[in-house]
Amino acid sequence: MKILVTGGAGFIGSNFVYYMINKYPDYKIVCLDALTYAGNLETLENAMKNDNFSFVKGDITDRALVFDLFEKEAFDIVVNFAAESHVDRSIDNPEIFLKTNILGTQVLMDASLKFGVKRYHQVSTDEVYGDLPLDKPELMFTEETPIHTSSPYSASKASADLLVQAYVRTFGLPATISRCSNNYGPYHFPEKLIPLMIANALNDKSLPVYGEGLNVRDWLYVEDHCEAIDLIIHNGRVGEVYNIGGHNEKTNIYIVKTILEILGKPESLITYVSDRKGHDMRYAIDPTKITGELGWTPKTMFDDGIRKTVDWYLNNRSWWENIISGEYQDYYNKMYGDR
Repeated sequence: MKILVTGGAGFIGSNFVYYMINKYPDYKIVCLDALTYAGNLETLENAMKNDNFSFVKGDITDRALVFDLFEKEAFDIVVNFAAESHVDRSIDNPEIFLKTNILGTQVLMDASLKFGVKRYHQVSTDEVYGDLPLDKPELMFTEETPIHTSSPYSASKASADLLVQAYVRTFGLPATISRCSNNYGPYHFPEKLIPLMIANALNDKSLPVYGEGLNVRDWLYVEDHCEAIDLIIHNGRVGEVYNIGGHNEKTNIYIVKTILEILGKPESLITYVSDRKGHDMRYAIDPTKITGELGWTPKTMFDDGIRKTVDWYLNNRSWWENIISGEYQDYYNKMYGDR
């Protein structure tokens, strides 16, 4: 079995690469990543020691490059993690989100159709559903919840989802979609909430919290997400959307205070800042469908997962310190510059 993982040098994609290498040593894994700001080749350093793994630098919007790669490798499965994903950045510059997240998806699907891929999987987000009220905790997102986007990022991901569904119906593309809640764990880019708070706390810097920190997210340990995608690409029904949630709803301020407590740092480091434009109040996923059809349930409770995550950042300081300093962007040149 040969699998293309796009965006595999990013947070969730890299964790998926390691998950698949460990579980399926006979599979060949090819990673395609443009190594933009959140793509870090250092993350895949251990994967590159595996003979069944290879890395290709390239953009999913580059049709010629993508088609050449598909023709050369004859992939059985494509898992598309490649995306611009930071909401704040999408507010500042929506255009790149539309290009990568929509047009890049189209290029991958066109190649999948032409070269007979057996399964194309689109990794989406629960943010396509908009948000839920704080005062109705019984409400959760299901696969039938209408799309109601709040940011250019979520709008671009919703557009890609609709395009995937259109390709299934019009062209018979054997595709599936998963919509996941917030992930956390190893290799999370340091500008995101949990790693940012860990890094700032370790350096005794202020911890910026939007508004009053009351926004609620459903947190899922990244390895649990990888297991869900593995089940979907092997056993999921073509044309279906599967919601993946952690049953771990927490306010942002709870997350921040928990990290401070684990690290033994004072809450005086917290600084409240002006809220994000269009900031969704609450996300909550109902994973009943994937549990019923594929037997998936999250294994990691938040209190355990957050401690494992903090420990990982404590034990891998050079990884995130290289990112903060910008040195990680030179790693590709060090590895491939003379080749």
